[in-house]
Amino acid sequence: MIRIFPHAKKPGLKILCGLYFILLIFSPVNSLYSQETLTSDKLFVNARKAAFDDDDYPKAIELTKQALELSPDYADIRIFLGRLYTWTDEVESARTEFKQVLEKNPGYEDAVLAYGSLEYWNDNSEKALGIVEDGIQYNPGSQDLWVLKSKILIDLKRYSEANETLNDLLKINPKHTDARALSAKIQDVSSKNKIGVTYDFVYFDKRFDDPWHLASIDYGRQTKFGSVTARLNYANRFKTDGAQFEIDAYPRISKVFYAYVSGGIAENEGIFPKYRAGFSLYANLPMAFEADAGFRLLVFNDETWIYTASIGKYYKNYWFNLRTYLTPSNNSVSQSVSLKIRYYLAGADDYLSFGIGTGLSPDDPANNILFNNDNPDKLKSSNISLGYNKSINASNIISVKASLENQEYRQGTRGNQFSVGVGYNRRF
Repeated sequence: MIRIFPHAKKPGLKILCGLYFILLIFSPVNSLYSQETLTSDKLFVNARKAAFDDDDYPKAIELTKQALELSPDYADIRIFLGRLYTWTDEVESARTEFKQVLEKNPGYEDAVLAYGSLEYWNDNSEKALGIVEDGIQYNPGSQDLWVLKSKILIDLKRYSEANETLNDLLKINPKHTDARALSAKIQDVSSKNKIGVTYDFVYFDKRFDDPWHLASIDYGRQTKFGSVTARLNYANRFKTDGAQFEIDAYPRISKVFYAYVSGGIAENEGIFPKYRAGFSLYANLPMAFEADAGFRLLVFNDETWIYTASIGKYYKNYWFNLRTYLTPSNNSVSQSVSLKIRYYLAGADDYLSFGIGTGLSPDDPANNILFNNDNPDKLKSSNISLGYNKSINASNIISVKASLENQEYRQGTRGNQFSVGVGYNRRF
């Protein structure tokens, strides 16, 4: 056989060697090109994805450090690294990153927020306050820094200063949800003392011939454990006078939890419950939510246990609260539900209120006497209410309210109950 291409193998080998040599020459260039395209911004994006989408903080830290090798003065990336250290409890490393940013960029808002929050959550509130106040000098319009300052002041139990800070912020932005929620929570603790008086007039179109008169006077005091209030109630019902003494307390448990504890005793159990007690555990939740659960006990001839739970939400100028009371009785459970809404006009003491509900509330002094009924779970009722609160010179608060309740006081027989009330409180 005659070979047309007798040397075909040799040129093929040369071609393969040539291609291999070309790859060796250009592969480093391609590798360098790939590394050059992975900029600090892209590394930053990948680090955030690793942290937020994948919950992979070690990888996020590694990518963030690579980004800082390319751009060591990139403040936002260094702040993010500090936050990653904060989330992984590497407090000293976080401090180092935040300090480095602020040394080169004094008053940088995001760095101040991150550093101040780090110290606040690690119970170094005095240090946090100094950091935030320095930041506010550079950023006087930063609403986030003002809110953080108020939280720190609350943690330091400097309630009056916190209240002033929040009121100033609410004048700038009345719809600031977080500021509104904080302001409402600390309003009563911003002063050491509080006295109050109330009066309610209750008229029945059918059920009773004579109206009811209810009045109270109370004194509240702030303590290191929380607020404590003593109250003396008076009522004239069925042309008979009665009095009741109560103590309410709101002990603080932590930054998230606090409690409501209450007890009362009366001289005439036909006008007031002979004994009453109450407890609820409250939780301040993220996104300006709050919730509580607990019980109320009313003692007449027999004990009546009522269980309660509620969820509340602050949103801009509004506060919404949905509450239920559950009363076990005779192998059944009666339920009452109420919705309360406040629209804040200015500070925490200036608002319009609206309420609607069904059933009886053991926390309503005008109606809790009606739990002294053989079959309260079988009687239906519905109610609606309106109210207005107004503060004068911050220390004086007046309130007016009116309500209408349609009650079934006997099976198949209903009547209306009209109530009007006024109140005055003074803080000092």
